[in-house]
Amino acid sequence: MAYLIEVIGWAGAALVLAAYALVSTDRVRAQSWTYQLLNICGAFGLVLNSWWYGAIPSVVVNVIWVGIGVYALRRRA
Repeated sequence: MAYLIEVIGWAGAALVLAAYALVSTDRVRAQSWTYQLLNICGAFGLVLNSWWYGAIPSVVVNVIWVGIGVYALRRRA
């Protein structure tokens, strides 16, 4: 189980970094579904990993990050 949580955490980090790189290089717009979904999925992976390791401040930040992404997508729908 620990290995799976580790993979989920690294995948989450990669997704958040990919989202940031894509928006920073103007390949996607910050309002796009792609950007928001990358952030939501990435932050969710980081939530699981952080929770597993007891890093509560990181859990809180990433739960808020997910909430912001969900809010942004709901406004676009």
